[in-house]
Amino acid sequence: MQRSLKNINDRIFNLQNEQEFQKISLEIFDYQMKNNELYSKFALLTLKNKKPKKIEEIPFLPIEFFKTNEIKTCNTKTEIIFKSSGTDGVRSKHFVTCIETYKRNFITNFEENYGPVKDLCILALLPSYLENGDSSLIFMVDELIKISNNNDSGFYNSNFLKISNTIKKQEAKNKKTILIGVTYSLLDFAKDYGQKLNCTTIIETGGMKGKRKELMKEEIHNILKSSFSLKNIHSEYGMTELLSQAYSKNHGVFISPKWMKVLVRDINDPITLLNDNQSGGINIIDLANFNSCPFIATQDIGVKLGGNKFKITGRFSNADVRGCNLLIE
Repeated sequence: MQRSLKNINDRIFNLQNEQEFQKISLEIFDYQMKNNELYSKFALLTLKNKKPKKIEEIPFLPIEFFKTNEIKTCNTKTEIIFKSSGTDGVRSKHFVTCIETYKRNFITNFEENYGPVKDLCILALLPSYLENGDSSLIFMVDELIKISNNNDSGFYNSNFLKISNTIKKQEAKNKKTILIGVTYSLLDFAKDYGQKLNCTTIIETGGMKGKRKELMKEEIHNILKSSFSLKNIHSEYGMTELLSQAYSKNHGVFISPKWMKVLVRDINDPITLLNDNQSGGINIIDLANFNSCPFIATQDIGVKLGGNKFKITGRFSNADVRGCNLLIE
């Protein structure tokens, strides 16, 4: 089976169509069944010896298992462990066996959305992630900062005056700038340091982290748009248990990369999948997770809009509030 995953990174990141996605997904499913003991046991309980013939028949592992189990394929060495923010006191862990896969993943996806990183100034307001440590988001942004090769790129913690002056400097030079921040920190920054932005894109992620009262996503974006005279606020959808991210550039519509797919399950019957524009639980296929678990049933609620577009509209009532750029209703 190992032979069938030869050159898997090249195959994943160069997918051309839906047929290729289906084929590789089923290959990785077979690989998981042979090499991931926990997923195999779970899937067999669901499948009852029926082999999936399409991705819609693949079982999706509840994301909660990442809090209690070491989820990865056998005979693979862990290179790094990413941990969730642990808002509820319990941190999910993602045992990553190839950090180069993660790097290739987020760099390729980011550049497809925002252009060459080397041409950007990358600014980060992510204080809570820095405090917790072991964050996949911090790893990603740190790598983007290094690639940007801009002396002003960096983590600014909660130094709002410094980041405000840096943004003014980049704006004066017409330098394309990305400000990525955890939601509550961006709101705090906007309160006293609003300014008109022409060359700066704001990407919010991570929610309130228990620091402030949860707000509707639309309300958050309206505050930020007003403070910075922007037409749109971007968002990033990602989580510890995934290696891939989706980005929204307007109206809360996320677009996933070609190696990641969102499916929607019936809230009352998790085996049943729903059609486009029907609200339900979010299932994710992340092919980059081939050595951990690529088939995950999240605690998010949303709708699939067709193609690779989707919206997040809430969370299950018994789910803990966590850092996935979620809308709490």
